Amino acid sequence: MAELVKVAVDAMGGDNAPVEIVKGAVEAVNESSHVKVFLVGGEEVVNTELAKYTYNKEQIEVVNASEVIATAEPPVMAIRKKKDSSLVKALYLVKDGTCDAYVSAGSTGATLVGGQLIVGRIRGVERPPLAPLIPTEKGCALLIDCGANVDARSSHLVQFAKMGSVYMEHVMGIKNPKVALVNIGAEEDKGNALVKETYPLLKNCPDINFVGNIEARDIPAGNADVIVCEAFVGNVILKMYEGVGGTLIKKVKAGMMTSLRSKIGAFLVKPALKETLKAFDLEQYGGAPMLGLNGLVVKTHGSSKAVEIKNSILQCITFTEQSINEKIKEKITMEES
Repeated sequence: MAELVKVAVDAMGGDNAPVEIVKGAVEAVNESSHVKVFLVGGEEVVNTELAKYTYNKEQIEVVNASEVIATAEPPVMAIRKKKDSSLVKALYLVKDGTCDAYVSAGSTGATLVGGQLIVGRIRGVERPPLAPLIPTEKGCALLIDCGANVDARSSHLVQFAKMGSVYMEHVMGIKNPKVALVNIGAEEDKGNALVKETYPLLKNCPDINFVGNIEARDIPAGNADVIVCEAFVGNVILKMYEGVGGTLIKKVKAGMMTSLRSKIGAFLVKPALKETLKAFDLEQYGGAPMLGLNGLVVKTHGSSKAVEIKNSILQCITFTEQSINEKIKEKITMEES
């Protein structure tokens, strides 16, 4: 039997902790026999939640933590002062090799800081980016970076492209993934100083499949598999995606209830429509991995429900089994040589 992938989960992080976090962990182990979850948080409350479910007891272990880092707390200070917080203790489980990966719906700032300070960067990686999967007409694309580095340099974006290519090829199974640079036009001479400086570097990069610039309106069409940008732009794209997607779904549902005819039509198309809309539900893709660290760190939405926690845990299995960090190390080492 293959060795279990071990995932440390911040049971107290997020708006719906610990209820939805624990539920998601149980759903993950019930779906896969290849993972063991370490739920880090208040032992009593976590065990109370676990008592509601049936699952393989050998696949879930509770690690007590007496403190919680709130979203509004200054990240660096919180990491340093709250050593017994669920977030910090979960990260240390990855640091010391007990776990392969970490998942949290808690403070984004503390997760980003803790990822770098506790887990540490892969040698040669300048800036670890956050990279969520976003739905497209052709499946999904990796948006990199979406929140970790708002003042990135061109060399950072080149590394983002390389790490993103590794992830899409070996986790998502897309051979020779197409890499595009977010810009305000397709022309090579368009854009701000950062984009203009980055374009020729990506164009001359032999180990990625660079297809040029991509405008925001072409991202949903699936014209590229790896969408490269600095975090300010990436976060705006991600939030717009979430907002427009949610609004369209509400509008479609409301429109189908306007008359008897539309209600009948809605009943007939409901199965197909439900499956189509499911593809544009970001929860189905799990959280955003922070690439370039010595262990996998995954940040999910603060409002995550069980399904996103489950999918975030399950994505850690593929990441670990495919040795993504080793492949990233090879790419970065190749770059240095």
